[in-house]
Amino acid sequence: MTADPRTIRIASGQGFWGDDLEAPVRQVERGPIDYLMMDYLAEVTMSIMQKQRARDPDAGFARDFVPLMQRLFPQLVERNIRVVTNAGGVNPQGLADGLVQAGREAGVGQRAKLGIVSGDDLMDRLDELLGAGHELANMETGEPLTTVRDRVQAANVYLGAEPIVEALAQGARVVVTGRSTDTALTYAPMIHEFGWRWDDHDRLAAGVVAGHINECGAQCSGGNCMIDWWDIPNMDDVGFPIIEAEPSGEFVVTKHVGTGGRVSRATVTEQIVYEMGDPRTYITPDVVADFTSIRLEDLGNDRVRVHGVSGRPATDSLKVSIAYSDGWKAVGTLVYSWPDAAAKARAAAAILRSRLDRLGLVFDEIRTELVGWDSTHGALAGEPPADLPEVQLRVAVRASELAPVDRFTREIAPLILTGPPSVTGFAGGRPRAQEIMAYWPALIAKDAVRPFVGVEMREV
Repeated sequence: MTADPRTIRIASGQGFWGDDLEAPVRQVERGPIDYLMMDYLAEVTMSIMQKQRARDPDAGFARDFVPLMQRLFPQLVERNIRVVTNAGGVNPQGLADGLVQAGREAGVGQRAKLGIVSGDDLMDRLDELLGAGHELANMETGEPLTTVRDRVQAANVYLGAEPIVEALAQGARVVVTGRSTDTALTYAPMIHEFGWRWDDHDRLAAGVVAGHINECGAQCSGGNCMIDWWDIPNMDDVGFPIIEAEPSGEFVVTKHVGTGGRVSRATVTEQIVYEMGDPRTYITPDVVADFTSIRLEDLGNDRVRVHGVSGRPATDSLKVSIAYSDGWKAVGTLVYSWPDAAAKARAAAAILRSRLDRLGLVFDEIRTELVGWDSTHGALAGEPPADLPEVQLRVAVRASELAPVDRFTREIAPLILTGPPSVTGFAGGRPRAQEIMAYWPALIAKDAVRPFVGVEMREV
């Protein structure tokens, strides 16, 4: 089949906060693209960003996005490439301020518009919403949010593509969001470019599938791949995926010619089944996609055509990602070497637990693992062999109060001289107590959020 002449190329540049910083540069420089999509957020990322903003009101977004954009701005303007990203985290306005300055320092002042999507942050409205009868019950346990309300640190609703499409329609070169769905970063440009209707469920669902394939970066182009992973070429220069989208909703997954990695039916399939529940009901704010309808055709040369996707009308609710304080934790490690490495590590763990008991410390949980033997498979690993060359003893504790966790951090080091022999691996020093941010998924009626979703346009 010949590609539609109106095909657009939407490149993935980041799969998570901390991904390859050079990937967006490679996507811009190594071939033609129309859009650069960069996904930074996961539930744990939102918690980290919220903790950062609690310490510094100007923080709470992906700070490395600003210098990256300063580097890319001239090429984005010259090549007419638009960027859509959720790097705004819990402070998209703070990121916008940095981008305006970065664009001016890059010499593109007054040649780029910045669209800022807001309305996902519900923190200031929580009590109002609860008072209005929105329970925000935990989707897994059914408990109402009131049971942990005093410990809530962040509450962000997953927004769909509509505000991103609005920003693109207003001429935004860069669209910054907070907690948008990962998939919307890809299918919003498709809606904007092709003029899809909001009730064209099959095309919207195809866009969702494209976004799901694109959202995790190189995970669909050879990274983290179980199928013949040892044969995947040049992973040191892996090509990130590109969606070649057509107005019909069909699209091709590919990557820049000459880059490493692989795009095949197998790699794309592995990404499709990643983080998927019921394959018939992949719910987004704009449409429900049926993943069982997906058809893949391997065209060779790192090109896979995706077609046949069907969808149904969206639900009347949105998902809310809520983070709340849930105690403290710490993790300590020591490495024991041959002979009897596993026996030494287990003896050290027993000594440590006895000392903790003698100190009267109470924990909600103590977990002991031998990294290199049973940390992945647990009891299924069986008994370790006597000639195991080395293992890492990893002990983790959690408690509702800081005091016992903090004391635990002081009890690892004494094992070096008061426990079994041949210990090493303590160069990292004393472990650090960390606050636990727990995840509370909930649903909220769309009409409680939509009136508060907005798009602000700024000149770079």
